[in-house]
Amino acid sequence: MENLALIDSFSEFKDDKLIDRVTLMAILEDVFRNALKKKFGSDDNFDIIINPDKGDMEIWRRRVIVADDDLDLENEEITLTEARKIEPDFEIGEEVSEEVKLIDLGRRAILALRQNLISKIHEHDNTNLYKQFKDLIGEIYTAEVHHVRPRVVILVDDEGNEIVLPKEKQIPSDFFRKGDNVRGIIESVELKGNKPQIIMSRTSEKFLEKLFEQEIPEVFDGLIMVKKVVRIPGEKAKVAVDSYDDRIDPVGACVGMKGSRIHGIVRELGNENIDVINFTSNIQLFITRALSPAKVSSIKINEETKRAEVFLKLEEVSKAIGRGGHNIKLAGLLTGYELDVIREGNTAEEEDDVELTEFSDEIDGWVIDEFAKIGLDTARSILKQDVNDLVRRTDLEEETILDVMRILKEEFNT
Repeated sequence: MENLALIDSFSEFKDDKLIDRVTLMAILEDVFRNALKKKFGSDDNFDIIINPDKGDMEIWRRRVIVADDDLDLENEEITLTEARKIEPDFEIGEEVSEEVKLIDLGRRAILALRQNLISKIHEHDNTNLYKQFKDLIGEIYTAEVHHVRPRVVILVDDEGNEIVLPKEKQIPSDFFRKGDNVRGIIESVELKGNKPQIIMSRTSEKFLEKLFEQEIPEVFDGLIMVKKVVRIPGEKAKVAVDSYDDRIDPVGACVGMKGSRIHGIVRELGNENIDVINFTSNIQLFITRALSPAKVSSIKINEETKRAEVFLKLEEVSKAIGRGGHNIKLAGLLTGYELDVIREGNTAEEEDDVELTEFSDEIDGWVIDEFAKIGLDTARSILKQDVNDLVRRTDLEEETILDVMRILKEEFNT
């Protein structure tokens, strides 16, 4: 019963670590064999019998009987006199089996056994945790904010597992407090020493794709396919969708009535502007759709260089480029082509136009850059715009825009 009592004391770890009895017994055998090797030099002549149902175990040592005058005893040998203390009928050459009590290993050895057991169970837990989260890579996961640090947010799930959300994996507008529930995808699982580090991301394209699966039944059921996702986290995203069923409008189904279906996704991503586009293998049509809301006049494609010249009327240029150049950048990423904007328009008016950089002595360079970001780099292209629209699409104050327009109007005496 001594062994049983010791096993029960070790087994307290089972409840804390949610480890099954059989696995605990296997770990125990490994730990005890290591202890036997340390004490006797080898465990080859030891039998460890484990009963996982009772939680008991026995250790038996097998030795061959040798003469008493054999002074150079091996681990596998026992003298005749010592053997006959176990059983008086033993003779030289016979094999003796003797039970080893754990208590006989000594107090220090038992303490070492306990520490080794703790280490092995932690190692087992970490291995299982690593495998568990490896299988969850690319899946949405929810955890609670435990600690907020300048460069990282530490999350904890319902099982107490720690998940890391680095600053660069957060949407710029994200703001978390302790106790908040956070959704993201498990992006990677890395081993730091023996401990797995689970990395969550909210900026990955995969996160947006998985949100479509969660929030839109037709995507979850496979009736609508998300062909490609590109995004500038927190700013803008473009999602190409398709359906094999001609009766289903994939864009309409994803957006919903008055945006009802996509609204939850937009809110989750910090009001990220999401364009849902019908996928097509016709690259000219795909580029045209990707540049929405701009209306494209024509496209000239170079398949070898993967470049496309996109011809647009002057008033459509700024729409194609978008705020901060986001629209044209994402359209290029979505279609796989580098897009060059070519302006069309009234030839006489174009000849009369003036590059905005010509006004650098009157207009600050950073102001000129702000207009250029939305595709407005000539005087007439700015004068054709609505002031309120420019305030919305740039980081410029209304007063600054009105001042620029005044300078430009003077150039044309209007």
